Amino acid sequence: MKNTANFDVIIIGGSYAGLSAAMALGRSLRKVLIIDAGNPCNKQTPHSHNFITQDGEQPAVIAAKAKAQVLKYDTVQFLEDKAISGERSKKGFTIKTGSGAKYSSKKLIFATGIKDIMPKIKGFAECWGISVIHCPYCHGYEFRSQKTAIMANGERAFHLASLVHNLTKKLIILTNGNANFDDTQLSKLNQNGIEIIETEITEMEHQNGQIQNVVFKNGKKISLDALYAGIPFEQHTEIPVTLGCELTEQGYIKVDPFQKTSIKGIYACGDNSSMMRSVANAVYTGNMVGAMVNKELVEEEF
Repeated sequence: MKNTANFDVIIIGGSYAGLSAAMALGRSLRKVLIIDAGNPCNKQTPHSHNFITQDGEQPAVIAAKAKAQVLKYDTVQFLEDKAISGERSKKGFTIKTGSGAKYSSKKLIFATGIKDIMPKIKGFAECWGISVIHCPYCHGYEFRSQKTAIMANGERAFHLASLVHNLTKKLIILTNGNANFDDTQLSKLNQNGIEIIETEITEMEHQNGQIQNVVFKNGKKISLDALYAGIPFEQHTEIPVTLGCELTEQGYIKVDPFQKTSIKGIYACGDNSSMMRSVANAVYTGNMVGAMVNKELVEEEF
């Protein structure tokens, strides 16, 4: 870390989105500081898919390669620390980290991802990202034609059912309580032979994260190879909200088509501001942010 505290741009979050933004900015000769706490949401996921040129690669390997390439641009620095607070300054923004240091910048980018809120089901967290998964496009091919369940309810479960049924006909829905489908949805699910089980779930029996059985409150169990789960989330950091950034009804940071937040000079990219939760989308939105932030800086300076 070079001895400087003033930057053109501070990027909070150093995974795919943050690194993608930093590359675009580094290639535009911008002084950039990436602050990253080293806690990616996909740390348990063994392989990343549906990202061309990197299909099947380990997520950490992709991130390490990206970091090495980005840091070849000598105006970009990477700080292993946690951003804990932020405030406006006369020239932009100031970020304080867990180590007590302060850094200032003209522009601020949040690439902080989201934090999944795990249900109180024994074994669920251990399986998350391995055999308990969230996205048919990211993981579905690997579990094609296998015994699969969807743990969700209502519109979320119905939406997933249509996608997953395309990959496997060995499919059931676990609503973990009373089902919440309308008559049209129930008719369509029945038409496609998809069973609905409403009994409360108490445990995911597994072997090193590979699910084997779902155990219900009544003592019954069913064997599975994979389970899709729609679970709630929260933002990894409260700093955007404390700086005035709006959130959507779903809890994402609200951005316009160019990834601008509701606060001038602050941008967001990746999972924290998009329902499209994938490596490819994180890289795309990060690249967009880098270009837009540089454009804003150029217009202010020219």
